[in-house]
Amino acid sequence: MLQTHDHLNTRMRRTLSRGRVALTAPAGCPAIDLYLFDPAVLEGPLSHDEAQAVVAEPAYWSFCWASGQVLAQYILDHPESVAGRRVIDFGSGSGIVAIAAARAGARQVVACDIDGDALAAVTANAEANGVQVDLCDDWLRRRDGFDVVTAADVLYDPENRPLLSAFREAAPRVLLADSRVKDLGDDHYVLQVVHEARTWPDLHEFEEFNRVRIYQADR
Repeated sequence: MLQTHDHLNTRMRRTLSRGRVALTAPAGCPAIDLYLFDPAVLEGPLSHDEAQAVVAEPAYWSFCWASGQVLAQYILDHPESVAGRRVIDFGSGSGIVAIAAARAGARQVVACDIDGDALAAVTANAEANGVQVDLCDDWLRRRDGFDVVTAADVLYDPENRPLLSAFREAAPRVLLADSRVKDLGDDHYVLQVVHEARTWPDLHEFEEFNRVRIYQADR
């Protein structure tokens, strides 16, 4: 049986032939360890072309995006927002937000992502942090009864804007982090805080994408 990191390495190399993962703590949420892309395999930082290739390819789970780090840290700092509640994390990627919710005392946490590689990473990362996170590969087939929806950096495509309403219909509380949309166009979402963070490892994105806004919607 492959070790956890070898299993993830095999998945990563579908995108980056010389890629590998390493256990690291993102600067924006250092209390959580994640198996992420190891830039030490490269000579120096990612080149512009390599960074663009990573963004264009599906190994999103191997990077921890700024919004995910900020939302995870926010949940750890405000455990009352999820404690004792059933939480579903939409577009989990590496699973940092789901893991934070579990660490903060959520009664159940479900990580939802259509990418099977991401769900494998969530499982490995949850194990590395000593928490239980359940999995869902289809938002439309999720179970009912959730108290909180969490989502980070999911509004990059304008066609995703209807998710704002879908999240509010799915649970009485939504915690949303985004660095790309300055005006959500939905007054139900109330700005809580703004923090700076960078993708980990750093993809050298535009500075404006490092400014993360946390919103909460309650009904």
